[in-house]
Amino acid sequence: MNEVIEPLLKSLTDLLREKKLIITTAESCTGGLIASLLTELPGSSAWFDRGFVTYSNEAKQELLGVNPVVLAQYGAVSLQTAEAMAAGALTHSHAHVALAVTGIAGPDGGTQAKPVGTVCFAFAERGGLMQSRSCLYSPSSRSQIRFLSCVEALHGMIFLLNQAYPQT
Repeated sequence: MNEVIEPLLKSLTDLLREKKLIITTAESCTGGLIASLLTELPGSSAWFDRGFVTYSNEAKQELLGVNPVVLAQYGAVSLQTAEAMAAGALTHSHAHVALAVTGIAGPDGGTQAKPVGTVCFAFAERGGLMQSRSCLYSPSSRSQIRFLSCVEALHGMIFLLNQAYPQT
């Protein structure tokens, strides 16, 4: 692991343990990297339920129940799709919270409207709180975009947990 990811993983897993929460992931452009990072830690079975790798639109529909109308209207890389992925991950798991990521890691596949480096995130909890955001990473390597997406996903989940489950 590296010095950027390690403290984020520790913060997230400490929060999950402390609040007795279980997480699930729904990943497209990161291809399961976030789930891999989370399950690299000992004891992860206490707070990690499952990870969905839904690279194709068909997988998003079949595994997460993403409405094809959402995909047709907004595209696979959109806040709406990320939110549908997070909601679907909660529906199809035993988790309390979910994070979803979908994007264009490149080097091809970008458009003027959605260039390479466009990544959308959603963070959801069973109580109904949903947050989403998008990032545009300057064109660099595919692996760099995927790494930065993992970092942002961990940050976003920590932020959601602190809002949904404040310290008492």
